[in-house]
Amino acid sequence: PLPSTLLQDIRNTVGNIPMEWYQDFPHIGYNLEGKKIYKPIRNKDELDMFLEKMENPDYWRTVQDKMTGADIKLTDEQVDLVHRLQKGQFGDVHFNPYEPAVDFFTHEVMIHPVTNRPADKRSFIPSLIEKEKVSKLVHAIKMGWIKPRKPKDDTPTYYDLWAHEDPNSILGRHKMHVPAPKMKLPGHEESYNPPPEYLLSEEEKLAWEQQEPAERKLNFVPQQYQCLRAVPAYSRFIHERFERCLDLYLCPRQRKMRVNVDPEDLIPKLPKPRDLQPFPTTQALVYRGHTSLVRCLSISPSGQWLVSGSDDCTVRFWEVCTARCMKTLPVGGVVKSIAWNPNPTICLVAICVEQSVLLVNPCLGDKLLYGATDQVLESYVAPEEERVQPVQWVTATMEEHSKGVRLVIQHSKAVKQVTWHGKGDYFASVVSDNSNLQVLIHQTSKRWSQNPFRKSKGLVQCVLFHPIRPYFFVATQRYVRVYNLLKQELTKKLMTNCKWVSSMAIHPGGDNIICGSYDSKLAWFDLDLSTRPYQLLRHHKKALRSVAFHKHYPLFASGSDDGTVIVCHGMVYNDLLQNPLLVPVKVLKGHVITLDLGVLDVLFHPTQPWVFSSGADSTIRLYT
Repeated sequence: PLPSTLLQDIRNTVGNIPMEWYQDFPHIGYNLEGKKIYKPIRNKDELDMFLEKMENPDYWRTVQDKMTGADIKLTDEQVDLVHRLQKGQFGDVHFNPYEPAVDFFTHEVMIHPVTNRPADKRSFIPSLIEKEKVSKLVHAIKMGWIKPRKPKDDTPTYYDLWAHEDPNSILGRHKMHVPAPKMKLPGHEESYNPPPEYLLSEEEKLAWEQQEPAERKLNFVPQQYQCLRAVPAYSRFIHERFERCLDLYLCPRQRKMRVNVDPEDLIPKLPKPRDLQPFPTTQALVYRGHTSLVRCLSISPSGQWLVSGSDDCTVRFWEVCTARCMKTLPVGGVVKSIAWNPNPTICLVAICVEQSVLLVNPCLGDKLLYGATDQVLESYVAPEEERVQPVQWVTATMEEHSKGVRLVIQHSKAVKQVTWHGKGDYFASVVSDNSNLQVLIHQTSKRWSQNPFRKSKGLVQCVLFHPIRPYFFVATQRYVRVYNLLKQELTKKLMTNCKWVSSMAIHPGGDNIICGSYDSKLAWFDLDLSTRPYQLLRHHKKALRSVAFHKHYPLFASGSDDGTVIVCHGMVYNDLLQNPLLVPVKVLKGHVITLDLGVLDVLFHPTQPWVFSSGADSTIRLYT
């Protein structure tokens, strides 16, 4: 054993604890009497330590005792002991690990046993504990709790490398395998001695050389040799090997998974047209009499009379049921627009002719009605002081009065549209001009006109009054502006997504409008929803000239230069969460395209599901 000085100092009684705990104290523990053992004074710095290391011959065998902090010089025996332990030898010098072993029990069988104890009785009586254990195991095997060991199968097992992958996954390794495309086997044309019909003539050779490599049927010229020995080495061999290698390594090694969609599922489910009846389907009447294209139509609020304006400088009044022309009014100019007063108690028609708007009493139907209209117009009293107006109101001459003209509103430029307010007192006109005088609003009872806009916002195409609220719609080439007439401000600006708006109509409910355009689109706007179209319908092949809503039925129609009128079912629901349902139900044909113009105006009957259309073939047609 090691001397006690090397293991621990017996004088210090603190026991087996980390000596770092005494680092900050002047003492290092306690002796047997319980007095503090003070650390020896150490005032040597690094330099002193170095000098001592150099000068002190016993420095190498001096160790510090951790328990007392004192320096101890090891004796020669202690140094030897340390050396032996470092080499892994026994501490005691005199111990011999290689002494011969004493064989207590010899390997030779002796006559007399080492011990002569008689055998135990339990060594030849069956064990009860073992019997109990065995009976428990038998019971467990009978109950099936313990399964007998299966015999081992010695055949070598091979396992599937990709077994853990899902066989149904698209990325399964075997699904992605694309076999290399096989090369085409050589035919007769590649023979060294092909049949004569495979050899190219001079013209064919020239044609072959002029073709693009991708367009050639053969990528070589068939040649003829007398025998196999005369065939030279193939000049394009390396090229073709290289191209084949390119084909193989650039081949896409991934299958594009096609989504199998039934084309029927992509078409929106729309109700059948026969469930959306009534709507006009057949041509019932043709109104003939005009000699040039019929530009515009309007109908009386009762639905009994129809008025049409044409380029033959006449306005004709027709009876709807019989297609009989009741009256022809020559107006001395091309009729651009015409509008029958929507108020059933007033019998007036506004007609745009060149630079003026004529207010005409057609004197048709109830005598009391048109008589009362004349009385209202004649009872007008002019104000004392003259007011400055953008237009002139002129009473008709005797000759004009006999024809039915009552008032002439003379404008500065050509008038292209006129439209009435629902109450029947105000109407608006649009002038072909670029200034702020494009749109004017007139009041018939006071014979007073005003210009609602301070500055021009573009070329105005058409205007409309809202059927219920005090709103005014102004359509320029690309936008529809909605103005509030009471507050005199712009409420909305609708983007039509069209190049050139041609016409506009408003739903009788007042929350939806449709715009036709010359780039053959029809835009349906839901005013509560957005300023962009709810739907753009591209049913027509050519420019749309006119659009119209029915007053009572959920129908709207559009007339186009392709000579057709398309009637659509446009159901607007009271439930604000449900979007409008737009279904095209019928294409009405009949008009002949003349001078590249087809249908110029469409108009619904006020009560029946009938539609009128006027065309460039100088006819008006009624579809019922």
